[in-house]
Amino acid sequence: MLQKFQNHLLNNFQFLKGKKLLLATSGGIDSMVMLHLFQQLDFEIAIAHCNFQLRGVESFEDQKFIQDYADANAVPVYITQFDTKAFAEDYKLSTQVAARELRYNWFYELLETEKYDYILTAHHADDNLETFLINLSRGTGLDGLTGIPEQNENVVRPLLAFSQQEIEDYAKLNHIKWQEDSSNASDKYVRNKIRHHLVPMLKELNPNFLSSFHKTQNYLQEAQNMVDDAAIMVYQQVAVQEGENISFDLKKLKKLPNYKSYLYQWLNEFGFTAWDDIYDLVVSQSGKFVFSADYRLLKDRESLILSPSDFSTEKREYFIDANQTVVNVPLNISFSPVADMAIVSNKTIFVDSDKLQFPLVLRHWEEGDQFQPFGMDGKSKKISKFFKDEKLSLLEKENTWLLCSNDIIVWVVGLRQDERFKIENTTKNILKIQLD
Repeated sequence: MLQKFQNHLLNNFQFLKGKKLLLATSGGIDSMVMLHLFQQLDFEIAIAHCNFQLRGVESFEDQKFIQDYADANAVPVYITQFDTKAFAEDYKLSTQVAARELRYNWFYELLETEKYDYILTAHHADDNLETFLINLSRGTGLDGLTGIPEQNENVVRPLLAFSQQEIEDYAKLNHIKWQEDSSNASDKYVRNKIRHHLVPMLKELNPNFLSSFHKTQNYLQEAQNMVDDAAIMVYQQVAVQEGENISFDLKKLKKLPNYKSYLYQWLNEFGFTAWDDIYDLVVSQSGKFVFSADYRLLKDRESLILSPSDFSTEKREYFIDANQTVVNVPLNISFSPVADMAIVSNKTIFVDSDKLQFPLVLRHWEEGDQFQPFGMDGKSKKISKFFKDEKLSLLEKENTWLLCSNDIIVWVVGLRQDERFKIENTTKNILKIQLD
């Protein structure tokens, strides 16, 4: 296996040569074989071990085993302990997800602080098969069937081409010691059920099942690459990105015979799971939306608008004192006394400063807000009606701020000044307010 492994690195992972490598080592047979293989080759390596404190004394025995091995073999070692159960409870996560979050956050921290280049994990071909079957059993798209990637940014999995049997044979041949994880014998977890019962049946049906599966995954990956290419080309025709927001043109989208597939490809990475609800948005009325953990997809007329979620329900108000000349939050606005009024625009207004009562307040609009739009001779208009006439999208409405004086709107910022604060013949002090 050593020669095969060396050739595998030469053909697929030449970029690892000369780099500092951090080997995720649990103490189990897979990670100990990976560690032994790299020790036989000319690489700069270190061990990273996590004690998740989930198996009582066993967890600390694993930690001691790794520490003793590192000391005996003069390999740099980093060890940390996590209160995984407490973390899972605090963040409402499963134990497995919590452990993964803690593990990889720590790995990336080590990369940065200790100047390592890559994290190496000991996932192998049987792990890949089990992941495929888990995803298949739960229902997944094509991306969920392509398996564990050999490289994901700084995470590299050099054992994916090797079976569990090859790893076990190598460990026995080279008298490698490892720690047994008692939880691996339990059928409590879905992965263990698949490992203990389903995979042996598949291998019994076809002794070369793992090899056949590997070929199938290569075909699936090629299909995924083709889908990705098509998704990028169509995305460029349908989507427009402005800052953090992405708008999808529904008229163009609905002309596509498989628009649901494209939506899945574009939105999957943003954590959405309620796909039927997302597909329904295409034909629903404006104002409907679907949330993921961090994003919102909003139906607005003939568009779907993807934007970061803001779950804050707190009423936000920003106060501006009379002596302030500049504010930077939530907008960049400047205030300057001037002798004469110049050209008025949506971004620059001139008001009679003697009509203002400080502190001024910047806030979002609320239902029932009214103002007297400049140029309408004192006629009042609801802010909601003004937004409708201006054809603002729902997202634009949410991002519009009002500048107020004693609860009276001075300026719908960037859109329209209020008539009541305009410059008149009797005005003595003119204040220029500009949105930068």
